[in-house]
Amino acid sequence: MRHPSGFRRIAMYAAPVAAAVMLSALPAAAQGLEGSFERTLHVTGAVDLNVEAGSGRIRVEPGPAGTVHVAARLRAGTSWFGGSDVEARIKKIEQNPPIEQQGNTIRIGRFADRELGRNISISYEITVPADTKLVARNGSGGIEVGALKGAVDASNGSGGIEVGGAARLDARTGSGSIRATGVAGPLSAHSGSGSIAVAQAGPGEVSVSAGSGSVRVSGIDGPARVSTGSGSIDVEGRPAGPWSVNAASGSVRVTLPPDAAFDLDARSASGSVSSTHPVTMTGSVERHRLAGQVRGGGPLVKVSTASGSIRIK
Repeated sequence: MRHPSGFRRIAMYAAPVAAAVMLSALPAAAQGLEGSFERTLHVTGAVDLNVEAGSGRIRVEPGPAGTVHVAARLRAGTSWFGGSDVEARIKKIEQNPPIEQQGNTIRIGRFADRELGRNISISYEITVPADTKLVARNGSGGIEVGALKGAVDASNGSGGIEVGGAARLDARTGSGSIRATGVAGPLSAHSGSGSIAVAQAGPGEVSVSAGSGSVRVSGIDGPARVSTGSGSIDVEGRPAGPWSVNAASGSVRVTLPPDAAFDLDARSASGSVSSTHPVTMTGSVERHRLAGQVRGGGPLVKVSTASGSIRIK
């Protein structure tokens, strides 16, 4: 005599196994779908470039004047909702890449039909004239930029940002680190979660913040606002305008030139405060606060932390 319970047990184990086989097979097939395209565009002056990607890497490097070279790699995602027509859509993108040009203004990555790029990641390798002005947007993936002479505006939802140089920089990421050097003007860098290390190489306002992560800013030559929700802060430069440096939780180190003249207001809720610069005290002496003038005073350097030490050197 057969036992119904045995059939139930077989059915109970067979269904998940069959589902697992289907789940593993479809992504494997999707991962095998790839494509690519290359284009060379001719320009006659400074380039205004806009690049966007839903996912994938964006890399922009300086190259010879007069041309913009675009190399892209397409890869199908592993989502169940990619559709059975992914291969056909990849071929269609290869034949008609999302590249628009009007003189020296170039736009890459925009689809008139959003359905065309669904569940397809595109990574871009782009070579441009050095004086290019760049706007780069990425949903998920890194953004890498070489030493450009134009302004750089880069943002992504998730992924790191690296910039080798810019006339000015505006960098934002929801989750990921930000690294930048050689920023010759105003500098803005903000990360929801991730460390930030940036260097300014010319005068301009600085605005840097991290929701969670350490922050290091060097070469500041102007007013500055620097903060982190959790992590240490290390800033260096000349206060040609007011500075506001705040760590919700973490130590702070501020390095200023030996001839710098400024007003100082440094306080820690829990931690020591010290300065190697001579401070003419103002107001009453407090255990966790140092306030006064350095070399006759100047722009206000305001430093605070809720937990951690403060060092002014």
